[in-house]
Amino acid sequence: MEFIEAVFQYSFLQKALITSIIVGIICGVMGCFIILRGMALMGDAISHAVLPGVAFSYMLGINFFFGAVISGVITAIAIGFVSQNSRIKHDTSIGIMFTAAFAAGIIIITMLKSSTDLYHILFGNVLAVRTSEMWMTLFIGVFVILAVYLFYKELLVSSFDPTMAAAYGLPTKLIHYFLMTLLTMVTVASLQTVGIVLVVAMLITPAATAYLLTERLWIMILIAAGIGIVSATIGLYFSYTHNLASGATIVITATVIFGLVFLFSPKHGIVWKAFKTKRKRASLALK
Repeated sequence: MEFIEAVFQYSFLQKALITSIIVGIICGVMGCFIILRGMALMGDAISHAVLPGVAFSYMLGINFFFGAVISGVITAIAIGFVSQNSRIKHDTSIGIMFTAAFAAGIIIITMLKSSTDLYHILFGNVLAVRTSEMWMTLFIGVFVILAVYLFYKELLVSSFDPTMAAAYGLPTKLIHYFLMTLLTMVTVASLQTVGIVLVVAMLITPAATAYLLTERLWIMILIAAGIGIVSATIGLYFSYTHNLASGATIVITATVIFGLVFLFSPKHGIVWKAFKTKRKRASLALK
């Protein structure tokens, strides 16, 4: 009750809650395509690759959205270029490029002598979100959801069967880079909430939880978005009431939900599997 009263009373908490919910939704939606394409490592790469763009934006005094998106897209293109034009495999290329980009970002921020900004960028601080950042997150959220809605069929086909998508004449490379751009935008939107270090958890955990509950993509997207909302709300509650890091509490909440589904999911939960196996053995023993 105290938290609910505080939400109605304090504008900073209202902005934090709205921003957290939007981030929970778009991370859940994008995460579904990331895990279906086996691109969890790419999500980690993009989340770290935006750091130099953010650092340059701070240096130039402009909105970090522009620098972060440019940095993320350039890194994604560089990863593809290296893996396609050498013997180096895709995962190795990811490891080289995202660590280089992340290191460059840390060096730039160190030169700026601003450890506080670095801490907030890495780990998030949603309770300090500004009105302009909330509106930017909302804009990114609307754009990402609209893009997924408009290109749902293309994303669906290319995610489940890239070969068939290419045979149908779909521009699979263009779709890939389009998805990387959306992923970069979602990462930028998540900076203030969970930070660079933890954003990959919000991209993967709600989507992975939904993956254990359904086999239909549109249902998976809805469940992942719902889990993102619940994780953001409960995580923010614990962050505010117990004075804990907001990003960490949101991620831990999402992980707890995953653990419960992992154990008790009707189809894939290990507890239910063990129960069904035991019941089957008992019925066979009676015959």
